[in-house]
Amino acid sequence: MTLTDLPFDGLADDLAGLRAHVAAPVAFPGEAGYERATPWNVAASVEPAAVVLATSAYDIANTVRFAAAHGFRVSVQATGHGALAVAPDTILVVTSGMTTCTVDPEARTARVAAGAKWQHVLDAAAPHGLAGLCGSSPGVGVVGFLTGGGIGPLVRTVGLSSDYVRSFELVTGTGEMVRATPEENAELFWGLRGGKSTLGIVTAVEIELLPIPEFYGGAVYFDGADAEAVLGEWARWGADLPETVSTSIALLQLPPLPGVPEPLAGKFTVAVRYAAVGDFAEAERLLAPMRAVATPVLDTVGVLPYAAIGAVHADPVDPMPCYEQHTLLRELTAETVGTLLKAAGPESGSVLTIVEVRLLGGALAREGRHRSAFCHRDAAFAVTAIGVLAPPVADAVVPQAGALIVALSQWSSGGQLANFAPSEDAGRAARVYDEDTRHWLGALAERHDPAGVFRCGQVVRFAS
Repeated sequence: MTLTDLPFDGLADDLAGLRAHVAAPVAFPGEAGYERATPWNVAASVEPAAVVLATSAYDIANTVRFAAAHGFRVSVQATGHGALAVAPDTILVVTSGMTTCTVDPEARTARVAAGAKWQHVLDAAAPHGLAGLCGSSPGVGVVGFLTGGGIGPLVRTVGLSSDYVRSFELVTGTGEMVRATPEENAELFWGLRGGKSTLGIVTAVEIELLPIPEFYGGAVYFDGADAEAVLGEWARWGADLPETVSTSIALLQLPPLPGVPEPLAGKFTVAVRYAAVGDFAEAERLLAPMRAVATPVLDTVGVLPYAAIGAVHADPVDPMPCYEQHTLLRELTAETVGTLLKAAGPESGSVLTIVEVRLLGGALAREGRHRSAFCHRDAAFAVTAIGVLAPPVADAVVPQAGALIVALSQWSSGGQLANFAPSEDAGRAARVYDEDTRHWLGALAERHDPAGVFRCGQVVRFAS
């Protein structure tokens, strides 16, 4: 049963019953608080039946029990960076009010609540010289990032961020509050690291922190006219880098907006992102060939506190309407570079804001201490294309991003990572997970969510 199956006259009564069932504030369309459903990616159509502004795990559990009893589905959102459409038969749980982050410096761990952003972890861990293994943007939610596996700026050095999860607290599709560790509910612990929201709503997570007070990193930016030389050299240079170094390269067309540095604003540029740990003098020496390939227009690389890790990618902070495409590559040859430039280089007519190639491998390629639902550890590179769905370029973004992925197909494995290019496309699960992983995630979902309360968004389920 869905919302549309309910008699119209009884709809208001059923939703009104939610307020009596949940202690947290509840907002219906048109009411104050409903605007909290608006995600960071404002291109997603998010129009839930109701919004629950959760402040505790009990709020989430009670919402799920109510939904199961009344035929609703439940979706969850902290920041909405990876937002997908939310339909009117769905109750949206917004966890952005749950931001507690408690650091145990002796154990080198942090317990992080459902709605916390990585910035909360960075701020809490930095005074102790510790690092939480965040992604490129500190404004992204911790839980959503980790349940997708988590590829950060130091990925070749430390590996997958979700390999550092100690435990999850979550609400299953039956409204049960459970804990998952390698020893307790081990099947959930396996599936929550990579399976996104398939198996429940995570209410808190305990993570390991690493003793990384500083790193050598930032980005070196070049004029678009040098794109061919820079990208070609990056592809050759990256092949010999040690695991102490992680890097990516991005073709950028940043708009002339406040916060965008003048040398980059309104121009086609190329950014070599760089993050290294260990011997900083050696890290500087390793970067020298890229600094010398052309004259930089801006160089931000230096010794930085780990809390400034967001400076490597300098991701946008303000909400915007985005479209994203993504693929994994087996190799990056000279021919691949030429194809990439033809599709998205300075002479291509591309309107894409960012086209990034990340070097993978290193520690990522090795399985963590405990197996997880994350797939594609063998990928060599990740390519991500991002465009802003705003006039005058909005109509060109989707076809150009798609054409880029098609052009790269002969070097692509066909795989995708769960945290990139979110989509409800029926074929996406087969691109993100291998067959065995899809089967086990689907089976676990049926066991822990028999009513299909979480059958929405980016989940793996058997066909109904």
